[in-house]
Amino acid sequence: MTQRTRRLQPSRQRRVTLPFALLGALFVASIVVPLAVLSIDALSAPGELARVAGDTEAQSAVLLSLEAAAITALTAGLLGIPLAWLLARSEFPGKSLIQAVVDVPLTVPHVVAGMAVLFVYGRRGLLGVPLHHFFGLKFWGSLPGIVVAMLFVSAPYTVSAARLAFEGVDPRLERAARSLGAGPWGVLWRVVLPLSWRGLLTAVTLSYARAVSEFGAVVIIAYYPMTAPVKIYNLFLRFGLPESLALSFIVLVVSLLIFLVLRGLAGVRRFGAGK
Repeated sequence: MTQRTRRLQPSRQRRVTLPFALLGALFVASIVVPLAVLSIDALSAPGELARVAGDTEAQSAVLLSLEAAAITALTAGLLGIPLAWLLARSEFPGKSLIQAVVDVPLTVPHVVAGMAVLFVYGRRGLLGVPLHHFFGLKFWGSLPGIVVAMLFVSAPYTVSAARLAFEGVDPRLERAARSLGAGPWGVLWRVVLPLSWRGLLTAVTLSYARAVSEFGAVVIIAYYPMTAPVKIYNLFLRFGLPESLALSFIVLVVSLLIFLVLRGLAGVRRFGAGK
């Protein structure tokens, strides 16, 4: 590369960077501005904010959302990560069909997802009747119902992100480990998981974030007990914006803090790893 060509490179790079930066700024603004306006409006009424924050029903709704989302994320990881590994590392008949099925909940309106879950787990559902009759397990109007609704809409995020994490591990490292005598489980535990755990944690985090905000599917199968989104909707219908706005801000802050902690854990690097 000549000296003249080297001088031209930064200029050409800026021609691409500037429009991309402007488009990226518009995208970020489309997220930040509505959230900022919501936060400013909520903080402009500190008395209402404090009253809603001290309301036991509001606190219970927030805690229920966090609890159900945590159970959902752990379940999605337990069931979805093994499937993601199969999709990333195995070839088998019907693989494309399974990948398409996993992605279906991403395209289905969430109210429709709630109806589908209701037909399976409701009081007259395919599994709801025998599970309630033989085991006393009730899904409608209960925590298990909230979890299965959240799981339906959030698990695909876990599978997709985990599959990308596994695909990011170089197969040559696995072959090298096998050539040194490691068995399939040894390769998984000593090579694959140590190299992909951040991506897997991100996968579970995405599932958690999607679950904690779910409304459409949850409200169909379990209006009561109320999760935070359902409580916000209920407050809006009963009292209008002021009370629903206050709880919306509280949920936004709590969810954001937890999400930042989880993403921070996923991004943690061991001391000196980058050196």
